[in-house]
Amino acid sequence: MVKNQIDRAEHTPRATRIIERCREIARYTEVPGQTTRTFLSPPMHAVHALLRGWMEAAGMHVSVDAIGNLRGVYPARDGANGPRLLIGSHLDTVPDAGAFDGVLGVVMGVALVEELHGERLPFDLEVIGFSEEEGVRFGKPFLGSLALIGELDKALLARTDKLGLSVEDAVREFGLDPSALADAALAEGEAFGYLELHIEQGPVLESEGRSLGVVDAIVGQTRLELTFLGQANHAGTTPMLLRHDAMAAAAAWIVATEAYARGRNGLVATVGRVESKPGVGNVIAGETLATLDVRHADDAIRRQAELDLLAAAEQAATSRGVLVASRVIMEQAAVPMDGALSEKLVEAANRAGYRARRMGSGAGHDAMIVARRVPAAMLFLCSPAGLSHHPDEAVLAEDVEAALATALEFMRGFGEGRHAERSATGDQGVKDGDA
Repeated sequence: MVKNQIDRAEHTPRATRIIERCREIARYTEVPGQTTRTFLSPPMHAVHALLRGWMEAAGMHVSVDAIGNLRGVYPARDGANGPRLLIGSHLDTVPDAGAFDGVLGVVMGVALVEELHGERLPFDLEVIGFSEEEGVRFGKPFLGSLALIGELDKALLARTDKLGLSVEDAVREFGLDPSALADAALAEGEAFGYLELHIEQGPVLESEGRSLGVVDAIVGQTRLELTFLGQANHAGTTPMLLRHDAMAAAAAWIVATEAYARGRNGLVATVGRVESKPGVGNVIAGETLATLDVRHADDAIRRQAELDLLAAAEQAATSRGVLVASRVIMEQAAVPMDGALSEKLVEAANRAGYRARRMGSGAGHDAMIVARRVPAAMLFLCSPAGLSHHPDEAVLAEDVEAALATALEFMRGFGEGRHAERSATGDQGVKDGDA
């Protein structure tokens, strides 16, 4: 069945407005002609101003915490003072990004409040635009969500960017007070759940003709940096059998890495950056640096892959008289999403008329950090062509509409007896392909 066959022409105004808002935000950038917006860079002020206007117009109380997270609270009815539902994602981007990664989840959070049309729920809603998730400026991701759960320590604040500015310096330069970081953290029991709406950033949903996916777990990942040390020498006078070519050793290992990952279901391994010294066309490479990114939903399989691929690097190096050293840049265990909230999200999709696919996330998200303190759930939207971290990144209006309708059902499902009442009435006709 073609995804949303009946509805494909019904691009609702609310979905179109969400897409237009994301594209408007994308125009605020550090680099003219592309979308590049790193942690607390100057264009983030304009993004905050734009979102603040939409939030306040929807009846939200808006603030910016000490790490630069934009936070809008929609109060409960009758001043109820209990745990709140958090809805969030990130506002920073990778270099030369698209318009929807992260930002879509924040804009949709605002749209969810707008769709209440002044109706108050029995709990507060808080929409959070995290200041940093990508790790571009300081080489460390999730600064915004780490502050939210109270895990932004002194070592992280001391990290520096390419200009020598520390995270703490950047906070001050943005006009914020780093001494108030403790106030950015959630109090114990302050939130009962976290929902993140995000593009899939992959091709699975589109390949199955679906709009939505409910994330069961975010895969674990290891990032390593390997350095192959050989001997630089003249490219014309050094016989092939007498060379100690660091680049050749790295190249052999890269091909072996690809073959290894292809042979193991669910494992992905990527060498995304290679740098060679002296980097001259007529000189044999004396040193080659290569990065390795390994991911799998099963941490034991991921750790074994790491060991096997390091052994493969040693073999590739030794056979060429080259040394190899490695260091861990990041190691993150797989993070399951909350089972009860995920099930509620599936049920909400059913009530809205959609069948969401249960799936894992191959990318890291703020939800994996927030989940350390608050039960978390994630809803994926289809990514056309599986494209993300790219200027051509896109979403379709019918998928945005599906996600918005599902999130509204999910949100209202926590109101007095609402969830049971709607379930008893039966599901609407399913618009996506069969499960």
